Amino acid sequence: MQEIFAKIETIARKIDTLIKEGESGYSTSSNQTGDVQLKLDIASDKIIEEQFKDVPSIKAIISEEKDDILTLNENGRWIVCYDPLDGSSIVDYNLSVGSIFGIYEDSLDGKGLVASAYIVYGPRLELVIAKRGSKPALYRFNQDKFEKIREITLNSSGKINAPGGTQKNWLPHHKEMVEALFAKGYRLRYSGGMVPDLHQILLKGGGLFSYPATTDKERGKLRALFEVIPFALMFVEAGGGAIDDNLNSLLEHKPTKIHGTTPCFFGSNEEIEVVKSYYGK
Repeated sequence: MQEIFAKIETIARKIDTLIKEGESGYSTSSNQTGDVQLKLDIASDKIIEEQFKDVPSIKAIISEEKDDILTLNENGRWIVCYDPLDGSSIVDYNLSVGSIFGIYEDSLDGKGLVASAYIVYGPRLELVIAKRGSKPALYRFNQDKFEKIREITLNSSGKINAPGGTQKNWLPHHKEMVEALFAKGYRLRYSGGMVPDLHQILLKGGGLFSYPATTDKERGKLRALFEVIPFALMFVEAGGGAIDDNLNSLLEHKPTKIHGTTPCFFGSNEEIEVVKSYYGK
């Protein structure tokens, strides 16, 4: 699996350069879920495919920007699911964005996930890697290589509240929960990019990120295989929690289709208990 992580380091450097120098704006095509693709999305996807196709241990790749599974090596062991450029719509406003990777074996679900990684393209180029049974590790690019900075551990609680979804479409109990957290002194932190928002919660040691079911998106917006399950491993291994709106662990989630979505809540343990108290009513 180390060769996959080495390729992700190369991908990080190439996409970082693409973001700074590449052509932005919308393309004329849409992805499988109907989102109009940005030119950076398409170019990032091509970079990742080119890097992974030479890794013999990768059996197949599944991208948020591709309709179907792409088999690379019939005898490979791993299936890598990825979001090439999460938050690409905010690149033109010079906000941080990222790439997300989930490495699966045997089954495309929470139990089949064995490791995950994400890249943050911001003022610093950073990479976080999580494996089953070990703390997520933060790496920072310095001159010509990624250097390990520290392991990530969540506190029992935090003060960040990052609620996603259009507020007018929130369900009453979700709105009540969000307002209750603000009443306790939580600070709003929401950029419109999943990677930078969750990265901030992880590095600051706690808080809550939520993307719930809404009246216009009954199963939420975030894709399980590419975004939700990989980050669930990050939060659980960091000592926090990751659950859906039925209060089930996202590491138990079984998507019914490749591009399936799910409501999701990531946070330190006290915030996850708050979610359970409102969603369990």
